This record gives sequence, structure tokens and C-alpha cells, in this order.
Amino acid sequence: MEIKVIENVMAYNKLEADSNREFLKHNNTVMINILSAPGAGKTSLIIETIKQLRGNFKIGVIEGDIASTHDAEKIKNLIEDVVQINTGGTCHLNASMLAEAIRQLNAGSLDLLFVENVGNLICPVGFDLGETRRILLSSVSEGDDKPVKYPKAFIKTDMVVLNKTDMLPYSEFDMGFFSDSVKKLNPDAQIIKLSCRTGEGISEWIHWLNDVMKSGKKPDLKF
Repeated sequence: MEIKVIENVMAYNKLEADSNREFLKHNNTVMINILSAPGAGKTSLIIETIKQLRGNFKIGVIEGDIASTHDAEKIKNLIEDVVQINTGGTCHLNASMLAEAIRQLNAGSLDLLFVENVGNLICPVGFDLGETRRILLSSVSEGDDKPVKYPKAFIKTDMVVLNKTDMLPYSEFDMGFFSDSVKKLNPDAQIIKLSCRTGEGISEWIHWLNDVMKSGKKPDLKF
């Protein structure tokens, strides 16, 4: 009986995710779901991206946190279209939560919608939200072994962003080990290396986003 309940939950999430995806596709809205461990720099990446693109695109953000509106308040200083989801202890966002947030945002009027998922590399991985692309954000400060410790997160992503590269001279981070580990798990995943603090690599990230905006293709992730 317990297994059946889990299957029913996941099946319902899949239906909700497909509905979200169809709505966004119909309205030409690209949704980027960003996963990471706490402190990797999700909010910093979103803020830098907004600064680069807000003059050309209408951007919205859905902030996922267990509690507080701290990150949402930062982003609200830059754009109006921000919705906070406080999960109250749940360690991930699901497609139903996103459906409600999308309605509140009137997301059909947006060109680009970022989802900052709850900081966690386990629970959010199995939940399709209806995203156009899924990003796995890691950082130099976390160490080079994240792909080895959390392989499923790196397998189920469209692209890997390595943040805080300005810290490389002061750490023992092995770039070769990190890149090889990612490629063994997900040969198709591009790796973009950047620093939100210095701006290094941000242009490559923006270029990738522009390509996604032009193509609008949905991901081929298996859940």
C-alpha cells in the first residue's frame, strides 16, 4: 500500500508538471529550474542574470524556501514579478506549488521565469516542475566531489554551472576531477564556469540562455 501511495503522488505530480509545461509553451515562456546545495549562489546568479537581461526580456522569479522571504526581497528590488513559496519544512518544490505560483504571477506574460528551488541536492531531483531547462548549480567552495556524492542530481540536469571560480586560487578544488566526474554521469551536459562576484563567465551563461529562449525546447529528462 505504501508503494502505491508513492506512485500516485508521483503520477499526480507528472500530470501537473505536464500542464505547467503546456501552459508555458503556449505562452512562449521559458522556465529555468535551478537546483543546488545551500549557499552555492542561486540567488546571486539570478540577480546577475536579471541585471543583464531585464532591458530585453520580461523576467519573473519563483523563490522556494523552507522559511523567510529574504531572497525574494532582494530580487523584488530589481523586478516586480516575484512570488515566494515557503514550504514549511518540505525539502523540495512540486508541480502543484508551481502551478499556483504561475497563476499568481500571470506567467503567460513573461519571457523568462526562474525557479529557485529549495537548497537541496536530494529531494528536488525527482520532481518535474514543468521546466524548460533544469540547471545544476555547484560552487568551488563546496568542493570538487559533489558529482560523486550526489550523482542523480548531475544525471538529471540539462546543464551544470560551476560558480565562485574566483576562489580557485585559494582552494584545492580539482577542476579536472570535477569535469570528468560530471561527464561520466552526464556526457551531454555542458559545464559553464563563472563567478557572480567578478562577472567572469557570465557572458557564456547569458549566451546559453539566449539560445534556449530562441529554441524554446523542453528537456528530455526522465523521471
